[in-house]
Amino acid sequence: MALVDHLGMTVADLPSAIAQFDPVLTALGYSRNDAEGSVSWDCGTETELILFPEREPGSGPHRHGRVGWQHLAFDIATPDEVDRLHAIALAAGWTSVRDPKPYPRFNERYYAAFVEDDNGIRFEFAYNPPRTGA
Repeated sequence: MALVDHLGMTVADLPSAIAQFDPVLTALGYSRNDAEGSVSWDCGTETELILFPEREPGSGPHRHGRVGWQHLAFDIATPDEVDRLHAIALAAGWTSVRDPKPYPRFNERYYAAFVEDDNGIRFEFAYNPPRTGA
């Protein structure tokens, strides 16, 4: 089965995006790697998140619900960690789309928060443990 090797995202202002992404991805355990014309983060595996500067000025931000990007959900270990990551994202300039809360419509264990950066890139911090046996 093929796994994701990398996810590349285009941003309007690379230095501003780095200022928003770095605290969140660092808190998630990713390491930053700067390159000429881009920056990436990895979590000790081959999978990377990469930011590239826009090629067409004024083409953003992305609008949620349009064709294309929807959101990237991170698997988070505890509800408290969801709360902590949400706070880190807000402090880094992300906007809260949905504050941390339970989502019983998904299942009785689901707890999540959604944030969006200046480019319309949306992250979800999701606590969704496996169902335990009865």
